[in-house]
Amino acid sequence: MITLDRPLTRHRRPAGRPLEPTGERAWRRRLPLLPALIFTIAVTQLPFVATLVISTFRWNILRPGDRHFTGLSNYAFVFTDERLRNAVINTGVLTASVVFLSVVLGLGLALLLDRHFAGRGLARTLLIAPFLVMPVAAALVWKHAIYNPDYGLLNGTLNAVYRLFGAANGPTVDWVSSFPMPSLVVALVWQWTPFMMLILLAGLQAQPGDVLEAARVDGASALQTFRLITLPHLRQYIELGIVLGSIFVVQTFDAVYTITQGGPGSQTTNLPYEIYLTMFRKFEYGQAAAAGVVVVIGSILIATFALRVVASLFREEVSR
Repeated sequence: MITLDRPLTRHRRPAGRPLEPTGERAWRRRLPLLPALIFTIAVTQLPFVATLVISTFRWNILRPGDRHFTGLSNYAFVFTDERLRNAVINTGVLTASVVFLSVVLGLGLALLLDRHFAGRGLARTLLIAPFLVMPVAAALVWKHAIYNPDYGLLNGTLNAVYRLFGAANGPTVDWVSSFPMPSLVVALVWQWTPFMMLILLAGLQAQPGDVLEAARVDGASALQTFRLITLPHLRQYIELGIVLGSIFVVQTFDAVYTITQGGPGSQTTNLPYEIYLTMFRKFEYGQAAAAGVVVVIGSILIATFALRVVASLFREEVSR
């Protein structure tokens, strides 16, 4: 007896309908996506190609007639200029500080919100709210309502504490001028902690309950359960939060421009703000374009790593 692994009906086609070539069927499926593809190329890739072309020219808008091809000299300037080197260092310090503190605080808040208590839904909504505020609006709130030396919340709180202990008045601290980088970091941590909390809370709620129950039955303490079970389970979620947070924080411009404007003394000037200064203060279009290309390539490298982390996370979830 002869048996077939697959039914013959899989190879049948409706009577009277001609068989289309494989290539024609593929184009029929892809044709509706063609306008979207053309639009995407027009609004993303063509400007990037134009930026690449501009980055090879020495072009200062104050001297419009003096524009000539210089090859890769603008890229050499990007990697050797002292201001850009300081901007790279400031970008690294700002990104590392914000992402690290946001992950730590987000993990703590996620652990609290993973428990059942009255008003948990309201608490989640309130804790997510900072992430929903527009970056410029959040920066303005921190600069004027909190850091302002005359009527800001921080100095008002210090004065109230000093009066409780009998002092006539407390100190007047100009937080932005005295502590520019910490002021910027605190404002960004306030905004990005909810993002990390959401990712880590999703990871906590994806934990297998039977494993946690078995750990409790075996007599494991809460600290041992967290260190040996929860933290290894959250590893990829933490990596995902770090990578995605780094992609976004590297591109921070609103808070730097609004709160510190890169000062004092360029202590908080990061790469996006330095590119802005090169473009709209020095009017060096070629140098600004070269710096922008370098930032884009760096962001693509980080994004590629992020996509690999996301793919491995999904593979692990599917294999369970």
